[in-house]
Amino acid sequence: MLEVSHITKRYGRTLAVDSLSFTSPSGEIFGLLGPNGAGKSTTIRMIMNIIAPDSGTISFRGSPLTEQDKNRIGYLPEERGLYGKVTVGDMLLYLASLKNVGRAVAEPRADEWLERFGLTEWKGRKIEELSKGMAQKVQLIAAVIHDPEFVFLDEPFSGLDPVSTDVLREAVIDLNRAGKAVLFSTHNMEQAERICHRVLILDKGRTLVDGRLAEIKARYGHRTVAVEFDGEIEYLTEHPAVASLTRYPRWAEIELADGHEADEVFAALAGRVSVRRFEVVLPSLHKIFVDELGGTREPDDSLAGEPGGTRG
Repeated sequence: MLEVSHITKRYGRTLAVDSLSFTSPSGEIFGLLGPNGAGKSTTIRMIMNIIAPDSGTISFRGSPLTEQDKNRIGYLPEERGLYGKVTVGDMLLYLASLKNVGRAVAEPRADEWLERFGLTEWKGRKIEELSKGMAQKVQLIAAVIHDPEFVFLDEPFSGLDPVSTDVLREAVIDLNRAGKAVLFSTHNMEQAERICHRVLILDKGRTLVDGRLAEIKARYGHRTVAVEFDGEIEYLTEHPAVASLTRYPRWAEIELADGHEADEVFAALAGRVSVRRFEVVLPSLHKIFVDELGGTREPDDSLAGEPGGTRG
C-alpha cells in the first residue's frame, strides 16, 4: 500500500502540490487525474523520491521508500528515457539488469511482451527507428520487465493513436489482474473511467475529488443524460427540464433539473436533431471536474472522451 500524507511542493512562488493526501491500496488501479499543470507529475516524482517534498510524508508498506523498494516498483516517466542508438532487445536487457534481473529471466519476458505488442520483428532494430507508439510500448515493457509489485505510469496514453491506446490500456488492466497495483496519471478522464477503481482529481496541486470511482459517481447522482446527435442543441439550455448542458464535439451531457424527467428532454429533441444515442447515465468524471471547479473552465474534449463511460 502507498500512503501519501500532506505533501507540499513549491517551485519559487509557484505552489505545485498543496498538502496532498491519498492512499493507493494494493491490488487496485488508482488514477491521478487533472489538466496539464495540475501537479500530477510532480506528485509521482516525489513518490519515486526523484524530488523531495517540502513537507509531508510518503510511505510504502508503512515505511519510507528505500532503494530496495524501488526494485519492486515499475516506473514509466512522462519524459521517455530510451537511447536511440541502442537496439530494442539490448535496451530492455540493460534496463532489466539495473533491476537485478539476469538475461536468462529478462529475455523470455521481453520476447513475450514484444510479441504481445506486435514488435517481435523490431527487437534487433534501433530505438530511433521506432514510431512514437512503438517506443511507448517498449518503454512500458522496460517498466515491468522486472515483474514489479507496484507500477507508476505518468501519462502513459499521451500522444498515442486509438489502436495503441487500446493496446496499452488492456496491458494495464492485465497487469492489475496479475496482482499488480497500478497508479497512473492522465488528463484524459475517459481513460480513467474505463479502468480505475479509485481516482483523485487534482487542480493547481489541490484535491478536488478523491475516492472509489463508483462511489464518487453515485455521489453526484443519476440525473444525467448523454446524447449523441447530429445538429445543434444549444436551444435546450432554455428548456425547463435542463439544469445544465455541457457540449462536446460529438455529444452532449445534460443535467436534469429537479422535478423533471429524461423523457421531457427526449421529446424536446425529437424532430429537431438526429439522435444516435440517448441514455441516462451517471455523470462523467469530466462533468464532475467542471462542477467542482465551479464551471470556470470550458469543456475540453481531451478530458471528456465518449459518453456513457459508467452507466447507472
